[in-house]
Order: sequence, then C-alpha cells, then structure tokens
Amino acid sequence: MSWTDERVETLKKMWGEGQSASQIAKELGGVTRNAVIGKVHRLGLSNRAGSGGSAAKATPKEKPAAAAKPAVKVAPKPKAAPASTPPKEEQELDENGIPISAARRAIIPAGQPLPPQPSANEISPEALAKVSEVEKSAKRISLMELTEKTCKWPVGDPATDDFWFCGLAVQQGKPYCEAHVGVAFQPMSSRRDRRR
Repeated sequence: MSWTDERVETLKKMWGEGQSASQIAKELGGVTRNAVIGKVHRLGLSNRAGSGGSAAKATPKEKPAAAAKPAVKVAPKPKAAPASTPPKEEQELDENGIPISAARRAIIPAGQPLPPQPSANEISPEALAKVSEVEKSAKRISLMELTEKTCKWPVGDPATDDFWFCGLAVQQGKPYCEAHVGVAFQPMSSRRDRRR
C-alpha cells in the first residue's frame, strides 16, 4: 500500500471531521490504525482534544439563554508576591537544535576516556596482575576474527586503531579466557551468601 495523493486527501478530510484512526484505516483499506497515526504525525496534522468521533458529535450544542440575573461582581483575589525563583537556565542545544538532556549529556563520545568504573576497586590485585600478564601473550584479534572459542575481552578504545580482543581460548561456558573470567565474574559478597 502506498500513500497516493488521493488517499492522503481522504485521510486529511476524515481526520478533520474527527474520525478515529481506526475508522480512517477501515475506510482506506489495506492500512492499519498505526499506519494512519504515523501518517497523521508525519503530515503534522493537529492533535485533537477528546476521544474522536464524527464532527456532528464534536460540535457543542448551544445552551439556552439563562434567565436574566443580576450580575454579581466578584472582587479579584490579591496576587501573591512571586516567590523568588532562580533564573531559568538556558537549555544547551545540539547541532540540530535539539535540547540536550541529562541522559544524553552522560553519554561519553567515542575516543573519550571512560570514567573509573566502581567495580574496579573490588577486583583483587592478583586478578589484575594475571590479566596484564595474559594480555602480553594475547592473540590481539579483530571483531571479525572472534569465534565461540576465542576470548571476547575488549582491550583499548574502540574509536582508535589500537583496539583488539584477547583471542585466547575461552573457559568452558564463559565468553572469556580464564584470566578475564576472574575479572569479569566477581564472587558474590558475603552478605549475599548469608541470605541463601
């Protein structure tokens, strides 16, 4: 199914009349409700308040004129003094003019060093010494050379040319060699052991 000009005009007309996406999909045939919603979004048609329905249902009925009552003046409430709010910071925008959220700001671009990982403090010095010895004798293979029998431990920064994988024989049932398993899979803490 393609969106011909005729089908788009039918969609616009029915959307303007207040028809639901399901009703429009049924009328057009060969298209789902979600496809209609997607096309409405891409066309930038306005969102509608309410739950849909036909235009006849959407038009409010005129209320009969109320009996003449004397107008009661209501004194306006005094405005509260505005609370001192800190000046609103201007949001930083990316190159496309999209605001950068805190979550996006936390993403580290390629080529930048990673912050220290909290679990690195828990790794035993013996395991780290073993890893540095193993990495001296590692096969230094590329991503395309990895198999189920090669250690998949990454070494270096993926954004640089000096990035490689260990490539030594894996420990059975694990994705890494014996030395890297000792770093990657830490034993459970004693507190967790007590719970079991």
